[in-house]
Amino acid sequence: MNSESVLVGDIGEQGLLERLQRYCPPDIVGDDAAVLSTEPGKSLVVTTDVLIDGVHFSDITTSPEDVGWRAAAANLSDVAAMGATPLGITVGLGLPGKVAVSWVDRLYQGMSQCLQKYNTPIVGGDIVRSPTTTIAITALGQVNPLQTIRRDNAKVGDAIVVTGIHGASAAGLQLLLHPELGKNLSVSDRTTLIKAHQRPQPRLDVLPILWKILVTQSPVPNPQYPIPISGMDSSDGLADAIIQICRNSKVGAVVESTQIPLPEAFHSWLTKEQALEYALYGGEDFELVLCMPKEVAEKFVQILGKNAAIVGTTTNESTVILRDQDKKNPNQVLTLNRGFQHFG
Repeated sequence: MNSESVLVGDIGEQGLLERLQRYCPPDIVGDDAAVLSTEPGKSLVVTTDVLIDGVHFSDITTSPEDVGWRAAAANLSDVAAMGATPLGITVGLGLPGKVAVSWVDRLYQGMSQCLQKYNTPIVGGDIVRSPTTTIAITALGQVNPLQTIRRDNAKVGDAIVVTGIHGASAAGLQLLLHPELGKNLSVSDRTTLIKAHQRPQPRLDVLPILWKILVTQSPVPNPQYPIPISGMDSSDGLADAIIQICRNSKVGAVVESTQIPLPEAFHSWLTKEQALEYALYGGEDFELVLCMPKEVAEKFVQILGKNAAIVGTTTNESTVILRDQDKKNPNQVLTLNRGFQHFG
């Protein structure tokens, strides 16, 4: 029988479980729960993300491999946003019986491709019958308690640092949904924006750089000295991340519109207003947004070069202001209402 024609309903729960266990270390799965060793002096970090067919992905914009990659990347990004390193993930899968087994295989192949980059195994999960394809991933990580990044650690006068560029994922999604857009984009620029949506990169790579800087900036000869770092990822948009950090830290912020790093392709395609809309409210860029002392931020950005930028400063006000150097454009108050909200 052609593997493309084999359905989940044909092989059943046990058949599917046996098939998916190939993607997990053999000494981890098989019991009622995974047992993971952590190092002494480490805290366990746990995060869960749920993706629903028709809400977070669709066959129109995302292959099964890309769905798997994005699902894994979203959870690894949350681990990175806590300052942690990943230990493993579990996968809860809700499937209609009519889903092709090959679709599930390709989903797990995409997950594995992403996870292998960060030495992160699939350590278990669950599968159930569902009227809608649903993927629920729980990621486990570990972090030194003194290096935990939280949303409520920002201090007045901190520099606001972002990694990467913003707006690319939202733009890529629009190009997939509306191929007639961006006719003046080069093939390379179009491909880059679409890839940003389909294959986001969690920023676990920048954490070792940050910790090294913190050690050298420490005022005492103690490599564990905690310099407060506040942050989260920008999965729900850059504006959302800055506002959430400020609310939790009870500070305000001024964000400089001209300092927000945008894709090069935007300059030949979008107006300034459209580019900022994608960057601030588009979401799913999975970059890190961090508040830290100015001297630490400057060193961090110097090392990362084009992969990071200082976009603003925290204040003792209660609002987050987007400031434009063009005197003709009034300052804007950033809000959570313009980004994606479930049930909004």
